Amino acid sequence: MQEDATVIELNPAAAGDTAHEPAAQREAGTVRVAAIGDVHVHETASNPYRDLFTEISDTADVLVLAGDLTDFGKTREAEILAEDLRHCKAPIVAVLGNHDHECGQPEEVKRILRQAGVCFLGENAHIHKGVGFAGVKGFGGGFGRHMLGAFGEAATKAFVAEVQQECMHLEIALRSLRTERKLVVLHYAPIEATVVGEPEQIYPYLGSSRLAEVIDRFDGVSAVVHGHAHRGAHRGETPKGIPVFNVAAGITKEGGRPYAVIEV
Repeated sequence: MQEDATVIELNPAAAGDTAHEPAAQREAGTVRVAAIGDVHVHETASNPYRDLFTEISDTADVLVLAGDLTDFGKTREAEILAEDLRHCKAPIVAVLGNHDHECGQPEEVKRILRQAGVCFLGENAHIHKGVGFAGVKGFGGGFGRHMLGAFGEAATKAFVAEVQQECMHLEIALRSLRTERKLVVLHYAPIEATVVGEPEQIYPYLGSSRLAEVIDRFDGVSAVVHGHAHRGAHRGETPKGIPVFNVAAGITKEGGRPYAVIEV
């Protein structure tokens, strides 16, 4: 069992300009985060996000990728995304999504994207200019009084155990951070409000309140971002009042961008 998380100071991506520092960050003293999930890069795509990542380099201090980076978790899909990410000069942190596991090679997807400068959360927490980043993929199980309990068949207990394990890793990562400001990155939703718009029948597969319970136990969490719910709502908050942003690419966001801009 993992006992502690490693905290790493983020540097700009290997392909980027180490002197890059957007004026907004210098003037306001905040870290500007661009967050997007569910880009679902397909193996037949040709530079689908190159221009977007170049734009983000000029407007944000950190790029956050909230899972479902590939369509089926194929090697070629990861390679195409990596090619585009090399045009992002800002540091990049990410978690994988369920689609990235489809081909059974999530570690290979990570390996390819790490070569493009992506820092994966989960096993590590990261810090950039005083802001701590912690995250995991998360898992389903439902929300509030409708949460699935670990009762009955072994398959049901295994389903609940999966989100409990994800929660444990998230708690370890958050505990390792000593920063006053923190941003949590997930793929699955931690609250019901940001999945509203999806069919209610699939809510249990879109996220779990157990994730929010962990987040609310820690001081200094400025915001949470997630994806997965393509037809959900952009914004909600945890029971403690921490802002939660659904940053799936298809969700309508301020300014009409496919990514959210969050100042931490």
